[in-house]
Amino acid sequence: METLKLINYIIAIIFIVCYSYQLIYIPIPWIKKEKPHKACRNHRYAILICARNEEKVIAHLIDSIKQQTYRSDLIDIFVMADNCTDNTAATAKEAGACVYERSSKDRVGKGYALDALISHIYRDYNWVGFDAFFIFDADNLLDKNYILEMNRTFSDGYEIIAGYRNSKNYGDNWISAGYALWFLRDSIYLNQARMLLGTSCAVSGTGFLFSTNVLNDMGGWPFHLLTEDMEFTVDNVLKGRKIGFCKNAVLYDEQPVTFRQSWHQRMRWSKGYLQVFGKYGKELLKGMLMPDFSCFDMTMAVMPAIMLTVTGILVNTILAISGAIQGEDILIALQSVGHTLLNAYFLLYFLGIITTVTEWKSIHTSGLKKILYTFTFPLFMFTYIPISFSSLFAKAEWKPIEHNVSITISDYEKKCGWQKKRT
Repeated sequence: METLKLINYIIAIIFIVCYSYQLIYIPIPWIKKEKPHKACRNHRYAILICARNEEKVIAHLIDSIKQQTYRSDLIDIFVMADNCTDNTAATAKEAGACVYERSSKDRVGKGYALDALISHIYRDYNWVGFDAFFIFDADNLLDKNYILEMNRTFSDGYEIIAGYRNSKNYGDNWISAGYALWFLRDSIYLNQARMLLGTSCAVSGTGFLFSTNVLNDMGGWPFHLLTEDMEFTVDNVLKGRKIGFCKNAVLYDEQPVTFRQSWHQRMRWSKGYLQVFGKYGKELLKGMLMPDFSCFDMTMAVMPAIMLTVTGILVNTILAISGAIQGEDILIALQSVGHTLLNAYFLLYFLGIITTVTEWKSIHTSGLKKILYTFTFPLFMFTYIPISFSSLFAKAEWKPIEHNVSITISDYEKKCGWQKKRT
């Protein structure tokens, strides 16, 4: 079992080398001040929404866009009703959006829907009429100052900007809370820290902006892997673009509450990360040698730490079985697996409790649930172990997530008993 001890030691060293920098990120938002905004000017924006069977929620997103404090004459809303079998298109039209419809059994997924929507806008309105484009999912709700705040950061010169991703159903159960807590941590202790340090941030699925210059360079939306958001991020980082972050642009989205839905979604994400690394891994590694810290950071993002955990558990299991066959003491292997999981639990709990404490006022559920879900957060993350392992072999495809939290932004604010104020 000396071989096993050596392997576990090597895995631990690799983990520290790869991810210790993210621990350094944690105090950055506490100690480093943001730079003041430059002179701000108003820009014209196109809102892009791709929706598949979202009649329950899409009108509330459009309503939250129409309630923005930003000038309404500078905002145009476009919806692609993608492979819908319900009244999504009619509901979006009635709410005031310009709606297109698409049906395709072969080109399935958000990336293809976005590409088609952007092509329609180019044909009917021409991109040059807009300074930048926002991407939202149909279940999102926007804080009333969302576009105003993003416009300030856009005026600073950032051509791609991610917003602060919060959740409108944090307190539903341990699954929705696990998602939401991770996205909060991603916003403050990854993107906000990156922004303050002057390195590139990453976009996360929804709630981001890109300029018309970026769109012209892309020539549409050419990103069709299972995680098109990470593909878009990596592609632009490799082109030398610095993605910004706006912590005051707050978006709320709905998280899955059933393990089945969560499994399918995160299986797609895990498979998508592997696809992105397969497509861009060589260029990212070249960028790391330049050296370009953003390339290193994005490499760590697309090859998540959970893969090291999976490797460690597999190695320990295989060697334990081999040792048992040869009559060796397998307790060493079992203890090693136990120590690995225990250390991972405490590390994840630390990340969860730090995020919960610092973002306490932004988490809209009872205090008891806030505390409880810091303990279940590591368990939620542990479920990535079988998901990540399965993604190496199983076929994953884009499947829609059913959204049922149908509430307006005004009613959501009243329900939470607060009026949003961020400085």
